[in-house]
Amino acid sequence: MDLAAYGFDVNYVFAALTILLGIIVAFVVRTVVRWLESKAGETDTKWDDIVIAAFGLPVQITIIVVSVYLGVTWFNILPENAQWLLNPAYVTAFYVVISAWIISSFLHDIIATYGRVLAGKSDTDMDDRLIDLLELVVKYVVWFAAAMAILKIFNIDITPFLAGAGIAGIAVALAAQDFISNFFGGAIITVDKPFKVGDRIKVDNYYGNVLSVGTRSTRIQTLDYQVVTIPNNKLTTNVITNYSEPDEKLRISIPVSVAYGTDPKRVKTILLEIARESIKKTNYLLEDPAPTVFFTEYAGSSLNFILRVWARKYNLPDEIKDDINIRIAERFAAEGIEIPFPQMEVRMKK
Repeated sequence: MDLAAYGFDVNYVFAALTILLGIIVAFVVRTVVRWLESKAGETDTKWDDIVIAAFGLPVQITIIVVSVYLGVTWFNILPENAQWLLNPAYVTAFYVVISAWIISSFLHDIIATYGRVLAGKSDTDMDDRLIDLLELVVKYVVWFAAAMAILKIFNIDITPFLAGAGIAGIAVALAAQDFISNFFGGAIITVDKPFKVGDRIKVDNYYGNVLSVGTRSTRIQTLDYQVVTIPNNKLTTNVITNYSEPDEKLRISIPVSVAYGTDPKRVKTILLEIARESIKKTNYLLEDPAPTVFFTEYAGSSLNFILRVWARKYNLPDEIKDDINIRIAERFAAEGIEIPFPQMEVRMKK
């Protein structure tokens, strides 16, 4: 039957069939993708899920768009005023968009999947926030590059855009230099791990337990239960003492002075006995390493000693000093050992 005789243009029929075929193929691909997704969910690796998610929908859309393009180009059904759509630049721009879609989705899913796993192994939320930032940056970078490529395809001068982006970047960097410095300081803390949440540290005059490590600052709770917020860039440029590493024990030195004329050996024996008594009767001190005593100095009005003991934990120095000093006072009084005090002898000449 001659369709042209009835006013039908055969080219429109063939074009419609081509487009219909593309839609059918796209639905078949969609079915295959769903089947692959179900199979990928049964595997231990996440790579197959990432690849399928990145390519699945873009490939289906590409099949439909290509079928439409082939239908209208092979059978020349576009009117004269729409012939500009056949410009090869539009085809190239479409492939750039699809490529950007696939690449951004692929990189985003890699960071979201494997980055979250690594971030979940740490005690801080700093790396979680870093992952959020990387996910956002990857998408913006890929799509910005795609936009620049499309402008280049259509012979649009991208120099003003790049210059404007450069100037804007410099302005933003200058305005946010403290934020950027603190952010990278937080990243350095996360990677280098000089401390973690819960550790007791000392920075400058601040001494306390780490509450949190954020993108801009780190919070410390002092022994007075005051929360101190320290910018991360200050932490990366200061000396940090971590009392929780490599373990929680702490050596405590207690100075002891006795009057001249006292037997130094007897003093050392008594101090060691006091330390051993404190180990047995309190839960403050460790038996190993053992306590030690050193006769350190002939001072102006005293013989000076150092008693060194090991605390079970870094947060017990005051309790330990209080217990041992009380025992020293009681024992010295019982032994008749004089604890000297500063004296000055003044002689008057007649």
